[in-house]
Amino acid sequence: MVSTGEVEPQRDDRVRGLMLVGLMAAVMWAVEIVDVVAGDLDSAGIRPRNVDGLVGIVAAPFLHGGFGHLFGNTIPFLVLGGVIALSGLARVAAVTVIVALVGGLGVWLVAPASTLHIGASGIVFGFITYLIARGVWSRRALHLAVGVIVLFVYGGTLAFGFVPTPGVSWQGHAFGALGGILAAWLLDRRRH
Repeated sequence: MVSTGEVEPQRDDRVRGLMLVGLMAAVMWAVEIVDVVAGDLDSAGIRPRNVDGLVGIVAAPFLHGGFGHLFGNTIPFLVLGGVIALSGLARVAAVTVIVALVGGLGVWLVAPASTLHIGASGIVFGFITYLIARGVWSRRALHLAVGVIVLFVYGGTLAFGFVPTPGVSWQGHAFGALGGILAAWLLDRRRH
């Protein structure tokens, strides 16, 4: 038997990880309800190369352009985030932070000026690529299997998410995906 040095998370740690993912999704829904009732929270999204738009790096994943947009992000966010959360609270938190920072900063740096970027799809794309890349770097059978399943289920979404489409932040998708790959590489226990 070969040890990868990776410690299996305890059941309570997995539950806390799942709770974090559920809490983030609940906050997304609460924010959208407040946005509909009170109005204009979406203006706190990422505004490229605008210093005031930097707050959007943290806020954008919780802001959505309506309930349809939110619903479209919620299911994959919960499913993919839940799979990552099975590796524990620290893992899902670290992946989410890395993806949000890389994705948000990338959008802020390269997206067209005078645009506004909101939504959790950058996080979703980061979760997809994290799960695929984790299998490649860890070389653990379970991680490889999960990566193949994720690629099979979300491969089309991944491919079409990078196609420039009016009203869709392909930059958020692309930089979120890069963040997921970076998270898998940074968090790979074999590197340490």
